Amino acid sequence: MQHYILTGNETPRLKLTSGAQRQPVRGEVAVDLRAASLNYRDLIVAKNAKDNVPLSDGAGVISAVGEGVEGWKVGDRVVIGFMTGWVDGPITPAKQATSLGGQSMNGVLTEQIVVPADSIVRIPDTMTFEEASTLPCAGVTAFAALFERRPIQPGETVLLLGTGGVSIFALQLAKQAGARVIITSSSDEKLARARALGADAVINYRTTPEWQNEVLKLTDGIGADLAVDVGGPATLNKTLAATRFDGRISLMGVLTGFDGHIDTAVILSKRITLQGIYVGSVAMLSALVKTGIKPQVDQVFPFSEAEAAYDALRDAGHFGKLVIKIG
Repeated sequence: MQHYILTGNETPRLKLTSGAQRQPVRGEVAVDLRAASLNYRDLIVAKNAKDNVPLSDGAGVISAVGEGVEGWKVGDRVVIGFMTGWVDGPITPAKQATSLGGQSMNGVLTEQIVVPADSIVRIPDTMTFEEASTLPCAGVTAFAALFERRPIQPGETVLLLGTGGVSIFALQLAKQAGARVIITSSSDEKLARARALGADAVINYRTTPEWQNEVLKLTDGIGADLAVDVGGPATLNKTLAATRFDGRISLMGVLTGFDGHIDTAVILSKRITLQGIYVGSVAMLSALVKTGIKPQVDQVFPFSEAEAAYDALRDAGHFGKLVIKIG
């Protein structure tokens, strides 16, 4: 069985190696991976981990079933949850510790993985493995950002930052829910593609650096009902300004780091609900699959070019998701 491990270096990040296949025990299944997708988290992990198998998002075919597993058989097409121990209910430290492809658990950049049977979700025949592999992190994060706790309602305005995986999933899901969507990007070409997916208004934040004022203009001075902030400290204050009184912000981004000044006075005075998002449960993944969403795959790399996929992720020129084809 071939798999990649992290080297702990900036170049090359990955080393291809091989190891013995493990047979599933009671309550487990073996999945032969067919595709894996990348997330910004993977760049962070690559800087801080060594000898781990990376990537959290994978889809494939069941190749072996352990004792006591019901409802699954060899040949079933499945996608694996981001946290194999978070099946449903609220998150806990123990559930969070089961995140694939981090510093404590091996991930899916491998030909085969053994996981708990209750951590997988069946994928429809109409969805390719490449498409399904994009769902566990970015797709579920967008789903949680829009529908967890206080779901977006028809006619409400959603503000999305950028055109990466989470934002494009959120665009599709928000439009499916009947919301109005405003989206930002530094690329007019990407904004045109976002319009083609249903975006109602677009803002180039490079040519309009005070984009929060444009959001207010587009909402008659009121602001967005819900903002999905994937940037973090460098964007959050502008997102706060662009969000209406009693509005809400789903924050999951660390694209601009973890530290920075946050205008808490605006949060208080506008009574904004600020919700942290860290992916979601297997139950949310199942609900996402049932929406019939069509993931936007920007580029597919062969298994032999996994390093190039990381380079493309770092360069941030993609629209939607980057995928590595495994099988």
